[in-house]
Amino acid sequence: MNRLPQAKRVQVVKALVEGNSIRATVRMTGVAKNTVTKLLVELGQTCSEYQDEKLRGLTCRKVQCDEIWAFCYAKAANVPAEHKGEFGYGDVWTWVALDADSKLVPTWLLGDRSTADATVFIQDLADRIVNRIQLTTDGHRPYLEAVEGAFGAEIDYAMLIKLYGAPPEAERRYSPPECIGAKPHRVQGNPDPRYVSTSYIERQNLTMRMGMRRFTRLTNGFSKKAENLAAAVSLHFMHYNFARSHKTLANPYPRTSAMAAGVSDHVWSVEEIVGLLAY
Repeated sequence: MNRLPQAKRVQVVKALVEGNSIRATVRMTGVAKNTVTKLLVELGQTCSEYQDEKLRGLTCRKVQCDEIWAFCYAKAANVPAEHKGEFGYGDVWTWVALDADSKLVPTWLLGDRSTADATVFIQDLADRIVNRIQLTTDGHRPYLEAVEGAFGAEIDYAMLIKLYGAPPEAERRYSPPECIGAKPHRVQGNPDPRYVSTSYIERQNLTMRMGMRRFTRLTNGFSKKAENLAAAVSLHFMHYNFARSHKTLANPYPRTSAMAAGVSDHVWSVEEIVGLLAY
């Protein structure tokens, strides 16, 4: 059985984690499209399992959560009737949690925006952190039940509710409404008003859209299968957490989010990430 050389695997992964599409990676590396996809799925699953094991016992203090939209197969309006309402066809939301201090992403979840998925996502977050946290989310209502069920009274929780105006008529199709303000709302405990913010997690949304071609708007680089999207997200966060030095963590030396959170003791190379396939 033919096996892609390690150096070629590293070259493929480097292209993917820098935001290139599958076809662009094929053109850059000369590796067949099916081989690139197979490597992505296998490595993405391995990265998911590794982070599920290692990102536990965390001491995060200030956590922000948000959901980012993408779609698989086709946009919701174009999904065939036989696949309407089936996960993996149409809208897919990625729930993401971010530690505001270390910038670590301790957990994420692909699903819809339902209370059921919010419950699974927040419970997984609670299972990974060993101390009381201050949590900020947007005003999405499923968070209310999910946070109460996972944390009970052992949390300082606030929602930051955005206020939007109407977009200019000429930009309505592609531009989001203008944010004209934000109203903090205490939900549970005693959240410090200075840290009621979703700025870091919203910046993480941009990092995801720049780092994964599947999240880039107005392109044909979207995922055709939910499995491929999940693999791309897992690989992205493996690289983001363990291999990508964060500018705000550079003093006194270059550090990744995993190092700042005490999960890793060095900056990982892409070669190490690829090496997890033998982990």
